[in-house]
Amino acid sequence: MAADQVNVRLAQVIDIPALVSLMHDFYMEADFPLDRDWAAAAFRTLLTNPALGRVWIAMTDGTCMGYVVLSVRFAMEYGGMSAYIDDLYVRPAFRGQGVTTALLNTLSAYCKSAGCKSLHVEVGTQNLPARELYARYGLQPGTAGRVMLSTALPEAGT
Repeated sequence: MAADQVNVRLAQVIDIPALVSLMHDFYMEADFPLDRDWAAAAFRTLLTNPALGRVWIAMTDGTCMGYVVLSVRFAMEYGGMSAYIDDLYVRPAFRGQGVTTALLNTLSAYCKSAGCKSLHVEVGTQNLPARELYARYGLQPGTAGRVMLSTALPEAGT
């Protein structure tokens, strides 16, 4: 199946169970636990607040093949909106069939139309297939000497 034959559409609230299932499979591949209730709430927040980003789902004959999550924020470094590929997953049975390309083409087209000034993705240093995939979209390791630092923040009131 070619990328132009893959049906990619914006996800809707009704798609949350399918998205959580896909996310579960994605996280299982990395041996990372997933709280399904938390994931459903996170998808609901994103899907009902388009200013935060978008979610696209790839379908064929009523079967979910994969999804991609885009989050956005204003970045002073770029003087505008920066887009972040937050999650990208395609079920193993559909890999190598243009699904990932279709998802990324849709995401990239949206970013251009929305006026995003940059696109980012976080990839494990040892995940060479993902790094090669993203390199085809111009995504390369960041500026030398810079490291992304992260922490989870406690819930308000705790």
